[in-house]
Amino acid sequence: MANLKEIRNRIKSVKSTQQITKAMKMVSAAKLRRAQDNIIMLRPYAGKLRDLIDNLQGNSSEAEALSPLTENRSLDKVLIVVVTSNKGLCGAFNANVNKGTVQLIQEKYSEQYKAGNVSLLCIGKYGFEFFNKRKFNILDNKNTDLFSQLSFDRVNEVADRVISGFVQKEWDRVEVVFNEFKNVATQRRVNEVVLPISMPEQTGGGKTSSVDYIFEPGREEILSDLLPKSIKIQLFKAVLESNAAEHGARMTAMDKATENANELLGKLKLYYNTARQAAITKELLEIVGGANALESN
Repeated sequence: MANLKEIRNRIKSVKSTQQITKAMKMVSAAKLRRAQDNIIMLRPYAGKLRDLIDNLQGNSSEAEALSPLTENRSLDKVLIVVVTSNKGLCGAFNANVNKGTVQLIQEKYSEQYKAGNVSLLCIGKYGFEFFNKRKFNILDNKNTDLFSQLSFDRVNEVADRVISGFVQKEWDRVEVVFNEFKNVATQRRVNEVVLPISMPEQTGGGKTSSVDYIFEPGREEILSDLLPKSIKIQLFKAVLESNAAEHGARMTAMDKATENANELLGKLKLYYNTARQAAITKELLEIVGGANALESN
């Protein structure tokens, strides 16, 4: 049985850890509210922009020719944008994205990977470190600190790099993997194809539901402006989703850690009291035994 001093030190250590987890939970709760507001405000805008582009594209067979961003090419080179966090202590948040990316490559892009044609663009430190250790083809590490000063301008730089690479045929498809924010306790890993931009879905009648627009200056000019903006908004949305999901995951993880610390403290205090009582009983028995020995003499 451990001595009383060791148990007291353990109790002190657990209390100190509990204070840290409580503080981290409060910090994540404060950051979560702002991150949640940001993504909730962006979702309707991103959805309406996507609907507008779908209506502009219509169901014309010439839609792919309106912009190089809608061009479907033979799938030889692939870029995967991996969105993780810069900090840990958020449960399985980063592991889910990393494992999901590996699974995506194995199941969907195994041939391209064997040919060395799968590249990764990592947003967040944890994704970069994970794939760098495993010798994946990573473009660079310039975006690992993007969350330290998260803004549309910084994400816009990443989007410009992705768009220019696709137009210049550095890759034939761009897919993003991130955690989508559902609520404080739930995050859902999502894989989205960013490029090429998909054509509108067909309805049951075989035609796309579209609005009869009068184009000014022209359909091609309007789409050439809206399509890059749509990609930038889509990437920014993925980053904001991941940011909100990260704070939610960390808040949940720290809350659970605090509960576990409380439970451990209860067990340690019981163990301490039991050991202390046993020590006192032993001392009393020694005193009584000594007194009996003196009386017998």
